[in-house]
Amino acid sequence: MGENKRILIIEDDQEISKLLTVILTKSGMDSVVAYSGTEGILQLQNNHYDLILLDLMLPGMSGEELIKQVREESAIPIIVVSAKIDIEDKVHVLKMGADDYITKPFNQKEVIARVEVQLRKSSPHPVRSAEKVWRGLKINPEKLSVTLENKVLHLTNAEFDILSLFVSHPERAFSKREIYERIWKGTYLGDDNTISVHVSNLRKKIASITSDEYIKTIWGVGFMLV
Repeated sequence: MGENKRILIIEDDQEISKLLTVILTKSGMDSVVAYSGTEGILQLQNNHYDLILLDLMLPGMSGEELIKQVREESAIPIIVVSAKIDIEDKVHVLKMGADDYITKPFNQKEVIARVEVQLRKSSPHPVRSAEKVWRGLKINPEKLSVTLENKVLHLTNAEFDILSLFVSHPERAFSKREIYERIWKGTYLGDDNTISVHVSNLRKKIASITSDEYIKTIWGVGFMLV
């Protein structure tokens, strides 16, 4: 998994950046450290990376500002690593386009597990299935595109994968654990609201095009495409 994978660590705390570098190196991954948001943007403009580990409280450009700028041009996986523990902060950055969130102080095994999940999810698949259709939704796995009532839905990688799973099994309820493990093929690390935020984002983007309900909450179970 880690072979030839390049990780950009954007973290101004030298001790934490060193620790993250050691963790990644032990797993066979290469890493480069940027100590500010501006330096991180320059690294992304001049080099190829497979994933970003991002602190939020950075000198100059904040982590939130960096997410916004990166998402205007790239779908590279972004994992936020932050001391901010409030659920509102986590929900905010996930809605902005971050793929996952790790709270400091972190467990080393959890860091690697979440990194590997995102790398696995973003790896190209040699064979993709045919176009998937459900009501007004059309998903093209080859082009990674989605239209709703012939209007383009601009989705993050996570949103695309979740919607694609739902369209493959319409009118079937999925738990958050099953969504996580089926899409990212990693061990579910607990109910941290990540799946709920991605589904909420999907609903809002669908609602911007149509008032018809597409994703229903099944209380006590999870979510279902209707």
